[in-house]
Formats: sequence, structure tokens, C-alpha cells
Amino acid sequence: MAMLFDSEQQLLADTARDFFAQHAPPAALRKLRDSKDELGYAPELWRQMIDLGWSAIVFPEAHGGLDFGYKGLGAVFEQAGRNLSATPLLGTVALGGSAVMLGGTEAQQAQWLPGIIAGESLFALALDENPRHDPSATVMSAHAGGDGYILDGEKSFVVDGGIADRLVVVARTAGTPGSSDGLSLFVVEAGSPGVRRQRRNMVDSRNMAAIRFDQVAVPAAALLGQAGQGAALLDAVLDRARVCLAAEMLGVAGWLFDTTVAYLKERIQFDVAIGSFQALQHRAALMHVALEMSRSAVLAALTAIDENSPQLPALASLAKAKLSETLELVSNEAVQMHGGIGMTDELDVGLYLKRARVQQQLLGDASFHRDRYASLLGF
Repeated sequence: MAMLFDSEQQLLADTARDFFAQHAPPAALRKLRDSKDELGYAPELWRQMIDLGWSAIVFPEAHGGLDFGYKGLGAVFEQAGRNLSATPLLGTVALGGSAVMLGGTEAQQAQWLPGIIAGESLFALALDENPRHDPSATVMSAHAGGDGYILDGEKSFVVDGGIADRLVVVARTAGTPGSSDGLSLFVVEAGSPGVRRQRRNMVDSRNMAAIRFDQVAVPAAALLGQAGQGAALLDAVLDRARVCLAAEMLGVAGWLFDTTVAYLKERIQFDVAIGSFQALQHRAALMHVALEMSRSAVLAALTAIDENSPQLPALASLAKAKLSETLELVSNEAVQMHGGIGMTDELDVGLYLKRARVQQQLLGDASFHRDRYASLLGF
């Protein structure tokens, strides 16, 4: 298992670092937030990312993709996280696009993947119905009706749900809440009769929406995979997105650490830089060790995706749990070492802290993934 970027992946990482720093720094997120932008991202920025080929990185060449692998995509996510860049990459590529790529028939892939790659279509995964992430808790129903299915239920905190034109919806065609049996995935046009969307204003300004499905009719061709057997497909999709999110979290933690170390060297107290205080040096060293361990966890999980390793589920949960813990540590230390001003909107540290808290909960928090990891290992 290669735990380092090769030369092409490193070039992509360097390109992404320069691109996001120049075109989508934290100041751009502030502008979107303060103007209450309805889209929550800049279409021109997304178009530039499309032109760079980033929407095509993981998709097969047969449908216009680059088949470059998830390590390449992870490099982009890390740099997006480092700059708090607002893009539809998580919802459209890592979640919705992965669902179509992994669960779609050849006809379905030909129908939807080219639009994703070309930036003509935005996707979102409508999954969670409660504040706490738990796919097996799905209540939303899908029953046979007409020549397809009728969907009824609600979804909360759908990433990019308010801007997507197509939704991959997880619904229950059999079984009871609390069981993974009976789950099915459907591709639903966001403008279908009975679909009502309400944007959620998140503390970190990430695009989220609550969506209500009132007797929404979808054709049989909207089903991804087999009816009632979508749990394995859903896990595969979520694991890929969780690792991409972990890479984004690594970028957030990296920025916080670098900014804090720089502040320790600049802030003068008792006529010396506070970075000369041994207690603060020890705390910075703990952050550094946690970051290095986190980077190894993310690279191992990204490599597992590209190598189609059976260890992916465990490594995905390991990466998400580890990054949640590391980001908790680093964000707390960043605020404390900056003093009270670290919590204010005057410094970007506060923006990163807010993003960290949402990321920690998104797609499963540390407790969820520790429990899942233990279960996967037979404990």
C-alpha cells in the first residue's frame, strides 16, 4: 500500500493549493455568507474546477472521466478544506456521483455521469432524517405504484440539497427502521411534483437543506441497484465520501496548526515570543503528532479505495474517527492559544472552528465510527 503521493498526484495537490488560495480563500466564503448568496458557491469557480478536470477525476474514461483515482480527488479535497472553499464537490462527485458510478447500470451511467463530469448537473445524497447520522434509522418509505415507486418522507441536513437538480434518495422498500435490510436508492429529479426544499443556514455556511417528499412518483428506471438491497451500495458510497471529507478535515486542521504555530512565534508576552514557553511547545508537539497520524490514516483509506481493498470500510471509519478527534484537538488549541480573539469573527480561526464542528458530525462522528470500526473487526 503506497502511503505517499506519486509525482502526478503531488502535482495535482500543488495545483489545487495554488488555485484555491488564489480564487477561493476564506475571504470568498465570508463574501458568500455576508451577501446571503442563494447558491452558496460561485458558479464561475465551479466552472474553472470543471475545466481543470476535477469533476472527472474518479469517473471511468468510458463516460468522459479521467479514472485518476481517489488519491487525486483527496488531494483536491484537502486543499479545499485548507481554504474553506465552497464547492459542490462533496455532494455531486463524492456522494451523488459515486452512487451512480457504483450502483448504476450502463444505461444509467451513460445518462447521468457525463452531465456530472461536464458540470451540467449537480447531485446530492438525501439520507439522514435525524440530527445524528444513522443510515439504518431510515424511515422514509418507497412503495410500488404505477410503473415505478411512490416516495414519502423527510430528509434533514442534505449536503448541497438546495442547489442540486438531482437527488439520490435513500428510502425503505422493506424492513423496519433500525435495520439495514430493505433500503433502496433512487435518483429523483429535484423539481418533481411533491419535492419541497428548505435551505438550512449552518454555522459554517456549508450548503445544507431539509427536503420533504410528498407522494413523489418516480419511474422504475430511477432505482439504483436492486430494490431492498441498497445497504451495501450505500456503505460503499458513504465510505468514499467519508474519506474525501476526512481529507478536507485534514486541510482544515493543517491550516489551523500552521496559523497557530505562526502566531506563537509572533505574539510577544513578557518581552519574549510565547512560542518559547515550554508548555505551549509541548501542546504544539501533540498537535503535530496527531496531524501526522491523521495524514497516514487518510492516505491509507484513499489508497484502499483505489486498490479496491476489502479493508476500505474499516479504514474509512478509522480515518473519519481519527480526523474528528484530531480536528477537535487542533481547533480547540488554536482558539485557546490565540486567546479570546480566536472566537471572534475578526480572525479566520473562528471560521475554521465552525467548519470543524460541522465536519465532525457530518457522515458520522467519532463515536459512530469507533463503534462501526469495532463491529467490522468482530468486537
